[in-house]
Amino acid sequence: MSCCPTKEAPAKSGETIMKEVEEYYGKVLSTSKDLKTSACTASARPHRLIMDIIKKLPNAVTEKFYGCGAPLPLGIDGLSVLDLGSGSGRDCYVAATLVGEQGKVTGIDMTQEQLVVAREHAEAYTKSLGYAKCNMEYLHGYIEKFPESIKDGSYDMVISNCVVNLSPDKPAVLREAYRALKEGGEFYFSDVYCDRRLPQHVKDHEVLWGECISGALYIEDFIRESNKAGFTDPRELSRDEIKVLDPELSAITGNAKFYSITYRLFKLPGMLETKCEDYGQFAVYKGTIPGNQHNYMLDDHHVLITGKPFLVCGNTAAMLGENGKSWLAKHFTITGDRSVHYGLFDCSSPPAVTASASSAASCAPKGGSCC
Repeated sequence: MSCCPTKEAPAKSGETIMKEVEEYYGKVLSTSKDLKTSACTASARPHRLIMDIIKKLPNAVTEKFYGCGAPLPLGIDGLSVLDLGSGSGRDCYVAATLVGEQGKVTGIDMTQEQLVVAREHAEAYTKSLGYAKCNMEYLHGYIEKFPESIKDGSYDMVISNCVVNLSPDKPAVLREAYRALKEGGEFYFSDVYCDRRLPQHVKDHEVLWGECISGALYIEDFIRESNKAGFTDPRELSRDEIKVLDPELSAITGNAKFYSITYRLFKLPGMLETKCEDYGQFAVYKGTIPGNQHNYMLDDHHVLITGKPFLVCGNTAAMLGENGKSWLAKHFTITGDRSVHYGLFDCSSPPAVTASASSAASCAPKGGSCC
C-alpha cells in the first residue's frame, strides 16, 4: 500500500447531480418515511398558527414533504411569495393561506412528479378558503436560473425549505433570489449546513446528496456567498442539529456536524453595512403581526417586546423598517436617523429585552458579527 493519500475521483458535473436529485425525489422516495437521515425532520415544531393550517392540507401534499424547517413568516397578508424547490407544495399551500386572496404564491420545482401532486389539489384547496380564484401557480424549472416569467424585483418574499443544498451552484441560487426580490423584500429559508467543508467523496455520495447532507454548505462559506450576492448581514433565526441515523452513512460523514438553520436575508441595497454600526436608533414593535402580539423575534438575538423601546444598530433598523423600505415597516416604529454616528454598536450586553420574552434574547449570536 502506498504511503501517499489516494487521489479523489473528479467531482460530478452539475448536470449529473441534478439528474440524480430529480430521480431521488421523483422515483426513489415515496414518502418522508423513506428518508435515512433526520435532515427533513430536524426542525422544531412550526408556530401554532402554521400547524393549524398544515393539519387542514391534503394528505397527498403533506406525505411527500421533505423540508428541514418552517420558513413561513407570519404577517405576510397581501404579499407575493416565491418558493424555490416547492416540491409537493406544502409550504406554498400554507403561504397561500397566509397571504390571503389578494396575495400570490409561485412554486418552482424541477421534478414533474412533485409538481403533479402540488397542482392537483390547488384549486380545490383555495376554493375551500373561500377564494374566488386560485392564488397559487407552479412552474417547472431550476432554482439556479428561474423561468423567464419571474421578472426582476417581482416578489416580496422568497422562501425555500431544504432545497438550496441540493443545488450544484448555490451562488447562482442566491443571485437569482436577490434578483427576483423587490427592494425591502426577504429571502426567508431553512436549509442544511455543515461545520466544515466536506471532502469530495462525501459530496459525490448519491444517497447523502439526496438526503440533503452531501450538499450542505460550510456555514462561513454561506455567509461569504450571501454577501457577494448582495445579502449583507445574514441573520440566523433558528438552528437544530441533524443526525445521520444510518450507520453506513454515518461512517462516511465522520466527525462533520450538520444543522438545519433558518436564515433571514434582506434585500436593502445601500442600507446594510458589513459591521453593526451605532446611530443611536431604537425600534418599537407594534404587536400587529398575527401570533406575535406580545413580542417579535427578528433573529436568534433580537426579540422585541410589544411597545418597549429597543436599541438597534443601523442594520437592524433597516430590516425592521427604517425609511419604510422593509416589508416589516408597517409593524415597527423606528426612531432616529443616521445623521450622527457613535461607532460600532455595542453588543456586549443584551438590549432592552427580558429573559421571559425568549431564551434567545441575548445580543450575542452563535457566530459572525455582533448582530
